[in-house]
Amino acid sequence: MDPASLVLLVEIIEAGNLSRAARKLKMTRANVSYRLAQLEKQVGSQLLRRTTVQVEATELGKRLLEHGILIRNELLQAQESVERLGQGLHGRVGLSVPSGYGQMVMAPWLLEFKQRYPDIVLDVVFENRVDNLVRDEIDVAIRIMPEPPGQLVARDMGTVRYIACATQTWLAQHGTPQTPQALSTLPVITSAVVGEKIRLRAYREDGSFDDAPLNPSLVSEHFPFLREAILAHLGIGIVPDYVVQAELLSGQVLAMLPSYRLSIFGTRMFMLYMPGRHQTRAIRTCIDFLLAKNQAQLTPSIHNPLLAP
Repeated sequence: MDPASLVLLVEIIEAGNLSRAARKLKMTRANVSYRLAQLEKQVGSQLLRRTTVQVEATELGKRLLEHGILIRNELLQAQESVERLGQGLHGRVGLSVPSGYGQMVMAPWLLEFKQRYPDIVLDVVFENRVDNLVRDEIDVAIRIMPEPPGQLVARDMGTVRYIACATQTWLAQHGTPQTPQALSTLPVITSAVVGEKIRLRAYREDGSFDDAPLNPSLVSEHFPFLREAILAHLGIGIVPDYVVQAELLSGQVLAMLPSYRLSIFGTRMFMLYMPGRHQTRAIRTCIDFLLAKNQAQLTPSIHNPLLAP
């Protein structure tokens, strides 16, 4: 059995269909289809079930997938060993980070990493999308969510603290809401995920919670803009505490609903990547660096965006 054919099978299954696999491999779709047909003829069984939009591995296809992943990773590791012979650490790392946390917390970490490893190319995407988290061009994704997807490797990065907050000026004019439900009728400033209705979940100390639908008057994925809107007395911000931590310390902004733990998209942050996909030294070094940076600031304090579990 040709090892290259098993690697091709891996690429097709991971890509989801023949056309995407062909684009990644820089081959024609017809050539990919022919080589797959030859492999199926050789093993005497169908390896993939095809639909109009995707492919799904048969039971035999799943077994061969495991062998193909091992072969592909060994080949990539051998190639990397040859390429780095006599050279420093280099390569490419594709990162997908949350727009707010990435801009306001991770940016200094990434700049420090780049200064320490100048020959590594960092390709950073600031986004909050939750579909297809780890794509071909993304090696590592960091997301805030209730639970990580079961098909991905997940490294827990701690708890995220959302707060409801407003300026003293706004609260003096409009009063301080005493319940999560009161926020449903007030001008709220927050972020959103496209296609998802915004609901606030407020947890009590005993684990029970209230759900409150929100009708924000200002929505953006750009968290510095949300902070400016809060400071402009435009309403109540529902944001992670790192967005306004300096203003909370100075007293310019006040937090409310202190007896509740608030959540919109989830209260935990995870580092996510594909199982079985080969990780270069550059990727592994970046993962270890970011986890170490995150661990260093996991202290329950208003200075930190994350609270220890």
